[in-house]
Parts: sequence; structure tokens; C-alpha cells
Amino acid sequence: MASSSTLALIGNPNAGKSSLFNQLTGLRQKTGNFPGVTMDKKSGTCQLTPTTAITVVDLPGVYSIYPKSPDEQLVTDILANPSHPDYPDVAVVVLDASNLRRNMLLFTQIMDLHVPVVLALNMLDVAKQQQQEVNAVRLSMRLGVPVVRINARTGEGVDLVKKAVFQQLETPIVAETLFFDPDTDPVLADDIAAGKPGLLAETKAQYGLDNSYLALQYVIQHDGFTFLNRQQREGLDVLIANYQFSEPAFQVRETIRRYELIAGIITDAVTNNRPVGQPTWSQKLDRFLLHPIWGYVIFGLILLLIFQAIFAWATPFQDAIDEGIAWINGSLKDSLPPGPLSDLLTDGVIAGVGGILVFIPQIALLFLLVSLLEESGYMSRVMVLMDRIMRKFGLNGRSVVPLISGVACAVPAIMATRSIASQRDRLITILVTPLMSCSARLPIYTILIALVVPDRRVGGLFNLQGLALMSLYLLGLVSALVAAWVFKKVLKTKERSLFVMELPTFKMPRWNHVGLTVWESVRSFVWEAGRVILAISIILWVLASYGPGNQMEQAEARVRQQQQGKPMTDETANSIAAQRLEASYAGHFGHFIEPAIRPLGYDWKIGVALLASFAAREVFVGTMSTIYSLGAGNTEDNTTIRQRLQNERNPETGGPRYTPAVAWSLLVFYVFAMMCMSTIATTYRETKGWKWPMVQLGYMMVLAYVSALVTYQLLR
Repeated sequence: MASSSTLALIGNPNAGKSSLFNQLTGLRQKTGNFPGVTMDKKSGTCQLTPTTAITVVDLPGVYSIYPKSPDEQLVTDILANPSHPDYPDVAVVVLDASNLRRNMLLFTQIMDLHVPVVLALNMLDVAKQQQQEVNAVRLSMRLGVPVVRINARTGEGVDLVKKAVFQQLETPIVAETLFFDPDTDPVLADDIAAGKPGLLAETKAQYGLDNSYLALQYVIQHDGFTFLNRQQREGLDVLIANYQFSEPAFQVRETIRRYELIAGIITDAVTNNRPVGQPTWSQKLDRFLLHPIWGYVIFGLILLLIFQAIFAWATPFQDAIDEGIAWINGSLKDSLPPGPLSDLLTDGVIAGVGGILVFIPQIALLFLLVSLLEESGYMSRVMVLMDRIMRKFGLNGRSVVPLISGVACAVPAIMATRSIASQRDRLITILVTPLMSCSARLPIYTILIALVVPDRRVGGLFNLQGLALMSLYLLGLVSALVAAWVFKKVLKTKERSLFVMELPTFKMPRWNHVGLTVWESVRSFVWEAGRVILAISIILWVLASYGPGNQMEQAEARVRQQQQGKPMTDETANSIAAQRLEASYAGHFGHFIEPAIRPLGYDWKIGVALLASFAAREVFVGTMSTIYSLGAGNTEDNTTIRQRLQNERNPETGGPRYTPAVAWSLLVFYVFAMMCMSTIATTYRETKGWKWPMVQLGYMMVLAYVSALVTYQLLR
């Protein structure tokens, strides 16, 4: 047994591979990049025995080893290259027992590569619902490899998987003969009969291979293999040119032959008791959920419920956090001695970070509801349903996956475009995905909507604020589709794109997985945003607490001189604080950019927050909280963030600063604005250059400015 062994989890999409990974690693996992490529991987450690541990790598889901996208290419690169750092000592192939015929294709290909395998039969409960019985013992005897019955969702059979893997590590069982031997192919056999050594024989001899099926992959896929250098690829090109060999024709013959062999095995190992033509209960539900009319109606109602819940259910918790932070801030101001450090803690750190903590209930609720949709299997239906619309705008159906993922975060959504085979469709999807409203925008949306949209019901059922929030998400979706249509006209290609997605059966959500998803999402949101907000809050506090020369002192002196002989009031204290803030470095910087943003209805304070939020959108609320804390002179003011924004006045009109025109202008601006450095960096990494990130940044910022300008001018 190797001192450091690797176990690869392989399987079709939705076969339960990732669930088994979580069971094996106990959710102790880490995310990194596969060596040599920008492709994320999940890895963790599994304790096989008290003294034996193994590294588990969760490979992307694939249907066969003939890749159609970058993530599928990664799997083939690893399995075809024994020197790859992630080449498995043992592979556990997870099969959906309710659809064994299709899942077996990938298994037989991996088996023919002579990788020691363990076959894990998952979703046996679903197969039983479909009145199918799989005999694991008979299947193991027919295939000559260990076969284990599991339930990846509950953990049933995981110990047996560990035992089988351990046995394969100690005494590997590899089929002596190929499940499908390419040397028996008529074309290759004719070459041998003609007196030539044969294409595969020459390939094995030149590249030191001892497996005909692996040699076949060198012949067919050498242009895509990342581990072959240019000289090796050219050598294979010359070798192939000496033989009359058609790659597509051979793949067709191979697939047909494999399915013929698989059919015989399934006939022997699977008992099907379901009457022919009888639909499953998932198929019955799909008649409504995928209906060309009712499917969209149901999806719209589910979206409406989500956005209603974000306001209605989260508000009590949000108000409690908001008031708690205000109380803590006020108590600290009362108990701490006056001075710069006290001001930094209360007006800088707590005010800034508190501006993001207050939105934890809404973020948690959003991820909770989305996770329930994913766990139940409904999200896959949404992707199929939306494919009908996507194609009209020139997008691949697989674009639905990153677009929907963009509602959570654009960074993993852009990385998810690797599953799109068409380069043009992938690029367009990358460019438009940030238009989908991510969770970082949610704090901005909710605080501004709460300021200008009444909290009342429409028709006695729908909350007006929830409808406003849904309209912003729909605006992002529509704008993404329109932008995709424009890019489709600009970026010409003759590529054909196909969308294939298997619909999983409906299942009860795994509440531990749902809870873990919510926890990880909220923790990531708070940690990532909190670090940025903390740094910016400290910088902003310094810029707002100090100014050039003695201008801040002069501003305070002017106010005191105007109030000479009058008692000090809260209004006077607030006026002094506001004048000092305006004379600070932050005030000077804000006034410098104010002419560019004044047509949008923004003042210099909003301008400072806009620039600060270029690091991350969610910084906007924390920045505004810090600015208005510094601008409030009453040290006993325990008002919440929302109250501070409501109390802000426009010095020119004397009315509220955040009028409907200003608030909606800001909302529209943040729907379109590219205000996320992480997204720009991810686009750079995925497109391997600065051209497309700059195009993305440019068109989105122009769209944001023009849209916000039109909105303000129409509503003012």
C-alpha cells in the first residue's frame, strides 16, 4: 500500500458522488485547484481504518471519458496520466441504481483503463420506488469487481465502501481482459492483417503503454491532453496519418458495442417489476413543473414567495440585531473615555461591521430557500424550463446553471461556466453573469427599499417591499438576457451548442446539508465582507476624522461663532459634526467627485460610499453607517442604521436626502454596476487576459450610470 494514497470519486452528474464525498470525509474538506489548470477541486481525508487514512478527491461529474467541456477534460486527463498528482490508487464509481444502463457506460470505460475500482450502487431506494431490484452480488460476479450498496444521503453502506477501498489498496483487483477491446475493432484488425503492427500497437510501443484502451485515448484525445507536450502531439498526428482511422466513427461503434454488453449484464442483475409505460411520481410532477405555461407560473410564484419571505420573516430578527448594535455602540460611547481610540471603535469598526451583520437574517433566509430548492431536485427543473428562453437569446442551456448560481455569488457562477463546451457561449455567459443580483447586493436593496417603499400589503396577500425586491432581481435577469443577445450579434461563430441535463428524482431535503449550506454561506459572507468592511471602516474613519491643515477646527469654529451666546443643543452638536466631516479628507474627496454624480441625485457622502464599494458591493451600507455616525454630533444617539439614513436631510431642499428618486437611482445603479474586485479577478482568470474583464467592467459601469441617470431624472 502506498504511503500516501488517493481515492477518486467518479460518476455521472446527480449520481450522489458529492454526497458520498461528504460522508467519507465527514464534511472535512478543502477547496483548491487541480495542478496545472484553473479548475476547482474538493478534497478531504477519509479514515479507512484506525491506522490508515486516504486522500479523497471529488472529480467533476461526467457521462463518459470523451470530454465535451473543460471540467470533463480534467477527468480524462487524470485517468489517462498515471503521473498526475491526483491519479487515483483506487476509484469509487458512484452509480445511480435507478438508471443503471446509462451510468454503466462510464464505469466500463474506467474499468478498461485498468484503474482499480469499487462500484457504489446509490439511489437504490429510488430504484425500488420504480419497482426495480438490483442484485449487487450477481452484478459483482459479472463485472469481477467489488460492488457495494449505499445510500449516500443517509450514510448507509459507507463503512462497506471504506472496507472495499482498503482491500483494493492492499490487493488491487483489476480485470485481466478489457471489457471492450479496441484491438477487435474491424478497422484496426484490418490494419494488423495487412502486415502493419497496428495503430494501437505502435502507440503503445512509442509511448510505453501496456493498455490498448489507454493507447486508444492517446490516439483520439491527444490534442486535448494537457500532459502531452507539442512534440508528443505532433508524433501522434504523424502516426495516425499512416492509418485509415475515423475517430467519430469508432466512438459510435464503441458506444453501441458497450451498450450491447451492458444490456446483457443488466438483464442478468436487475429485476424490473414496473408495468411498461407507467410513469413515476417525479414524472407526474414534471408534467406541471415543466409545462410550457404552468411551469413558468409555478416558478414565478416560488420566486415571489422567496422575496416575500426575505422581508416578512427576516424583519423581526433584523430589527433586533439593528437595535442591539445601536445599543452596544451607545453603551460604549457612554462608558469609554473620550478619545480617538474610542471613536475608532464605535464610529469606525462597530458602525461599519454592524452595517453588514444586520443583514445576516436575510442572507441566511435566501440561502435556506435556495438550498431547499436544490436539495429537493426542483432547481434542475428550473434549468430545463429556462433553457427554452435562453436559446432565443443565443445562450447555451448550460448557461442557466451559472446564471442561477449568480444569485448567490458571481465568482463561483463564472467558474461554473467551465461546463459549457461552446467557447462563444461560455464567454457570453461569463460577461453577463454579474448582472444577476448576487447576495452582496441584498443589503443595499433591502435598506433602500425599506426607506422609500411602504411596508404594506397589496391585495391583502403580497408585501409591497417584497414585490419591489423581486422587480430588481427580474431587472437583472432581463438585462442579462438582453446583453447576451447583443453579444450574440457581435461575437459570430458557427459552433452548435447542445444542452443535456438529467432530471434527478424529487427527494426530501437533507436538513443537515441544508443547515451546513446556510452556515457556510453566511460565514463566508460575513467573513469575506467583514474583513473588507473592517479595513475600509478604519481607513474611512481616519479620512473622515482628520483633514488638511486646521480646516476641521476652522469649520467647527464657524459653527460655534454662529451659535455664540446660545446654549449647546443636539442640533448644534450635529451641525458641528457635519461641518467637521465635510472639511475632512473624506469630505474633500467626496466633493471632488460630486460633479460627476450629482446628475444621479447623489451628494458627496454617497459618492464616498460608491467608491468604497468598488472593493465589494456590500461595503456600501457599512460605509454609509460609518459616515453618518461620524456626522452625528450627539454622543448619546443610539439610532439604528436605518434611522440614520431616514434622518439624513438634503441641505438644498430641507427634505429627506433619500427620496424615492434618489433611492431608486441607487438601486438601479447597483443592479448594473460592476462593483466587485473578486468578480473581475475571476473573469481575468477564466478568460486568461485583461481584455474581457475590461469589456465587462466598461459596459456594466456605462449601463449603471446611464440607467441611474434616467431613473433619477424621471422620478425627481
